[in-house]
Amino acid sequence: MAFTLPALPYAHDALEPHIDTTTMQIHHGKHHQAYVDNLNKAVAGTPNESKTLEELVKHAGTISPAVRNNGGGHWNHNFFWESLAPKAGGAPTGNLATDIDNSFGSFDAFKEKMNAAGTTRFGSGWAWLLIKDGKLEVSSTPNQDNPLMDVAEVKGTPLLGIDVWEHAYYLKYQNRRPEYLTAFWNVVNWPKVAERYEAAAK
Repeated sequence: MAFTLPALPYAHDALEPHIDTTTMQIHHGKHHQAYVDNLNKAVAGTPNESKTLEELVKHAGTISPAVRNNGGGHWNHNFFWESLAPKAGGAPTGNLATDIDNSFGSFDAFKEKMNAAGTTRFGSGWAWLLIKDGKLEVSSTPNQDNPLMDVAEVKGTPLLGIDVWEHAYYLKYQNRRPEYLTAFWNVVNWPKVAERYEAAAK
C-alpha cells in the first residue's frame, strides 16, 4: 500500500500572518510531497513495503537512511499539520496545563525551553514536547528524526513538535528563527495536543 500525502486540515492561508500562505503551499505541496514520493520509492520491492509508517519510524535504527529520513519526514509532517490551527494559540487548559506548570514552573518557562530547543538545534531538525516515563520533557532531534525512533537521544511519546527546518519559515522570517518560534505559539492547536496528552498519560 503506497503512502499518500494527506490534505491539510485548513486552507493554506489559514495561519496568516504567523505562517504565510506561500510557505504553507510549498511546505505541504512540495516538501511533504517529496518525503512521501521518496519514501514510496525507498520501500518499493522491500519487506518494508508492507509496514505501517509507525512501524518504520519506531525501528529507524534498522532501516536504510532513505527510509528513515523520508519516513520520519512523512510522520513528522502529518503530526505537525495537526498540531496547528487557525485562530488558535493561547495557553493549554486542564490536566495538560497543570502538568506543564508542575514540570517546567510555568507556561512561559515551558515556551522558553521549547524555543531554546528549537533555536539551538544546529542545522535542520525539530523541537519536541513529549512524555517519557510518565513525565513531560522537552527535547530536539536532528533532520527528520523524532522521539518515537529507537535512535532518538530522548525517547518518548511526542505531544507537540516544532519544525525548525529552514523551509518551514525562511520565506517570511529569513534567518530569524527565534522570531518564527515566537510566532509559532499563535497557531498551536492546544486541544489536539491535550488529546495526545490524555491518550499518552493513561
